[in-house]
Amino acid sequence: MHSPVAPSPTRRLPARLFALAALCPLLLAGLPGCTPAAQTPASDTLAFEGQNYHVVHIDLKHESLELHWQEPQSGQPFANIDTLRKWGQAQGRHLLFATNAGIYDHKSAPLGLYVEDGKTLVPLNLAHGNPASGNFSLLPNGVFAIYPDGRAAVRTTTAFKADNKPARWATQSGPMLVIDGQLNEQFIDDSVSLKWRSGVCARTPTEVVFAVSEAPVNFHVFGRLFRDRLGCRNALYLDGTISQFYLDGQGYVGAPAFMVKPYAGIFAVFGKS
Repeated sequence: MHSPVAPSPTRRLPARLFALAALCPLLLAGLPGCTPAAQTPASDTLAFEGQNYHVVHIDLKHESLELHWQEPQSGQPFANIDTLRKWGQAQGRHLLFATNAGIYDHKSAPLGLYVEDGKTLVPLNLAHGNPASGNFSLLPNGVFAIYPDGRAAVRTTTAFKADNKPARWATQSGPMLVIDGQLNEQFIDDSVSLKWRSGVCARTPTEVVFAVSEAPVNFHVFGRLFRDRLGCRNALYLDGTISQFYLDGQGYVGAPAFMVKPYAGIFAVFGKS
């Protein structure tokens, strides 16, 4: 008959700690120390028609996508992702993902609708300008919005206005890349206007997809990426040349750093520090 083997010191747990370990799977959302560390949103690099793109997927059921423009206390624009990251650290928040949120004007303010946590800081822009003056006027432009129920959508500006639904987070940019499954008719297949480009779609009401090119491309190819490869029925252009993604643990992807200029609104996903 074998003698019982005494448990090794590494197996012994204080009774309270053992009980806490047993409870953690049941109380993940409720106990400090039980909540798993927030993770950087899922991302990958994919090839499409001879060009590489970095794609980020945001699951709104588990990740909170926000918009930030100005530091709340000073009212000064964040202007760049690193400043937003440091502000988040001071608030006990860890920046996991960020990218520029759309077209801005000569005063470095959002050119169109901008809604931050339910507050409309810039109204919907219905002006029809000259396409030669900028991409925002290459119609139709559109709105990316997240509503109070946590569902997201990309809509043309006129459709968003007709819906008349208040948004919790929203940014207006342009042009629309894909409209109800069709490419924007303004795009030219063999256009030689090549730039780094970024865009966004809501593939489902709770799955937001961002993409940025890793080299210059034209609008037609970029629109086809969203429609044919990413499966988006509506997609919105955010900006070109200056567009970058920040991913925690990976750094920056997209346009070269020397081409990046100050941003107005910035999309962000934070976790707890």
